[in-house]
Amino acid sequence: MGGESEDPIQRCFDASYRRLVGQLYGVCGDLSEAEDVVAEAFARAVSKRRTFERLDNPEAWLRTVAVNVARSRHRRGKLGERLLGRATATDPTHRPDLSDDRMALVAALRSLPEHQRETLALHYLADLPVAEVAATLGVPVGTVKARLNRGRAALATALGTKEVFGGSHA
Repeated sequence: MGGESEDPIQRCFDASYRRLVGQLYGVCGDLSEAEDVVAEAFARAVSKRRTFERLDNPEAWLRTVAVNVARSRHRRGKLGERLLGRATATDPTHRPDLSDDRMALVAALRSLPEHQRETLALHYLADLPVAEVAATLGVPVGTVKARLNRGRAALATALGTKEVFGGSHA
């Protein structure tokens, strides 16, 4: 037998897992959470194997599932925080292999509203075009453009700079 897996989900995992975790790290702002939501997306792929194997772009499907899982967890976490009356802490020792600049960017992203953070992370960190960000998030293209504009301004303020990412969002 050769070294390459014949299982399409395993092949997709081997090719996409690290990239998806990096993309979702920008969305979640927490590496453990990014790993968890990507793992959950792959678990759902296994449970929907027939559908998954027929997809034209399985990585895009996985990313959308992972973003939706992250959104659900975020909502549940916020509710839990309100019920418990305290905020949850992240583990600062669990860091991805990213540059200090990228880590500062993710920390600043964490301070933004969820919808801006998701949009900026998917467009700039995952390099998705506006239309694919819109499809992933289930919102109109105009909404993505507005979130990018507002998010860039908020991120520049958080980072203490004049401009972040430039003005293009095509």
